[in-house]
Amino acid sequence: MAGVSAIRVLIVDDDPLVRAGLTLMLKGADELVVVGGVADGADVAAAVDAHAPDVVLMDIRMPGLNGIDATRLLRRRPDPPHVVMLTTFDADEHVFGALRAGAGGFLLKDTPPEGIVDAVRRVAAGEPILSPDVTRRLIAHLAPETESRRRDDAHRLLSRLSGREREVAAAVGRGMSNGDIAAELHMSVGTVKSYVSRVLAKTGLENRVQLALIAHDDRPS
Repeated sequence: MAGVSAIRVLIVDDDPLVRAGLTLMLKGADELVVVGGVADGADVAAAVDAHAPDVVLMDIRMPGLNGIDATRLLRRRPDPPHVVMLTTFDADEHVFGALRAGAGGFLLKDTPPEGIVDAVRRVAAGEPILSPDVTRRLIAHLAPETESRRRDDAHRLLSRLSGREREVAAAVGRGMSNGDIAAELHMSVGTVKSYVSRVLAKTGLENRVQLALIAHDDRPS
């Protein structure tokens, strides 16, 4: 790893076997280093102060401070680390609260090792992730009675955008990476990043994950 800046990862999960498994998995990946692990959201702030991680892998459900509240507290800090939520989706009723709290992406706990490594690298590079599969499962958790209001809110936000900006937003909503968007819309990756930044500024959204959900809600039914 000479000459390469390592991506520092903090693991937050109340299951010691999950922490051990993730640690072992990430230690085998180039450019990644696990700097610590804690069992509760209440310990995250101190761990971040001690280890200065670039990315925090955060469980949602923990017995003390849950991952959503811990993420919200982290995102209020100056220059906070990126947060990727870990979830099983079996009984997580507050998954969307994590998005509003500023999480940069979601990983299912049964994600293959290479998928977890790729997600950490992408998030550390400033490209929060929300795969098409996770998008579908997240949308399925929304209450049907809120669908009309969500669609109206999404249309109001995205109506502020130019035509090209809306194309980029729609591509983000399909879970596409910057490279895939660049290829589809015939522009450079740098230009895509600039468009995403402008879209976030115009809509007042915090990150790419929130944009993906808004773009999904704006699709014709």
